[in-house]
Amino acid sequence: MNVDIGNALASVASPGVSREALESLDDQVAAAHERIEAGMDAGEHGYEALNLPERTETDEIRLAADRVTGPETSAIVTVGIGGSALGAATITDALNGEEDPEAIYLDNVDPEWLTSELARLDLETTVVNVVSRSGTTAETLANFLVVREAFESAGVDWTERTIVTTGESGPLRDLADRHDLPSLTVPDGVPGRFSALSAVGMVAAAVCGHDLDALLEGAAAEAETLTGSLFECPAYAYGATAYALDARGAGINAMMPYAEALETYAEWFAQLWAESLGKDDLGQTPVRALGATDQHSQLQLYRAGPRDKLVTFVSVEETADCEIPSTEVDDLAYLGDATLGELLDAEFEATEASLAAAGRPSVRVEIERVDEFELGGLLYGMEAACVLAGELYGVNTFEQPAVEWAKKATRGLLGGGEFEEAEAVAEKTELRVER
Repeated sequence: MNVDIGNALASVASPGVSREALESLDDQVAAAHERIEAGMDAGEHGYEALNLPERTETDEIRLAADRVTGPETSAIVTVGIGGSALGAATITDALNGEEDPEAIYLDNVDPEWLTSELARLDLETTVVNVVSRSGTTAETLANFLVVREAFESAGVDWTERTIVTTGESGPLRDLADRHDLPSLTVPDGVPGRFSALSAVGMVAAAVCGHDLDALLEGAAAEAETLTGSLFECPAYAYGATAYALDARGAGINAMMPYAEALETYAEWFAQLWAESLGKDDLGQTPVRALGATDQHSQLQLYRAGPRDKLVTFVSVEETADCEIPSTEVDDLAYLGDATLGELLDAEFEATEASLAAAGRPSVRVEIERVDEFELGGLLYGMEAACVLAGELYGVNTFEQPAVEWAKKATRGLLGGGEFEEAEAVAEKTELRVER
């Protein structure tokens, strides 16, 4: 992963950060890097995520996947939510081809959508991976119960087609032991949103036949770049620049990959950035976008709206290409001499330049191609950038108390215990306008 922060400099954009300010900030980056290294060395909660490239056991993941898959496998259904699904979805959505098993993620409890997804699958050739560290996540367990019933109604033995990925103890661990299901352990000290490079994020990739070792090798190569200076480390350059721009008014971060395969990556980034940094009235608001699609739906705002945004582009240097057929329409004749890849590149460069011309900050993140090695590096690099930004903000990057509040309220409303958070729901202020 390479990072170009030139269009975020104050000489180009407003808000922007001067080279002098970055050099001053680099002292804070050095101190933050020492804290990150110490946390990694001690295996502290959260920092342990940055050790995953050397600690994830790919053989265990492949063995678990092999117990429930075969040449006839047509689909892998991951039942999880948030960090238990988005990392895995990012990997398979980026890498899957037409011949690979379909990867489906049941990460919502919308009943109409869920039942329609199950109805279209051939359950006899479908594998299920249920993912929850605690084994008590309400949405995940509810969806899994529906999935299990669908298998039973179809006369398919769900125990022969289910993998469990959970903590060392809890209801899902008990279920796995009771039915002798292949099981994997969510790594200690790794929050869900940082777990893409563990069993949490890699089971679906294993079922789909992707190279798990190459994913980790790409992440490990990115880990080698972590030094005490933002001018030497792409991940730290990104994290420090995003932090500095936020402090200068760019409180919104639009993540805009220029590759259809990376659309889900933008969703993964949104959770990582929002849940990790949104504390104590601090943190950027991540926005998901896709180039070139959202040039035609969001760029007007980014170029001419409030000066409160950083646009992060992700560009891919090498892609498969497709020639544009020639046409007899004179005004479109120029397209016949180009390819779709050249058009996409031109769209990207034009959008980047248009923001700079309007004095709006952007950062370019570059990867060579969308494959396992490069994707592993991108995921790891953004995680490291997020951890660095958390150190600069002075927040606890690895907790999510606001999320836990809502979980308690949900359980209380469903009769899962007495929680004062549930009582707050009844106190909602109303000002209704009805037809």
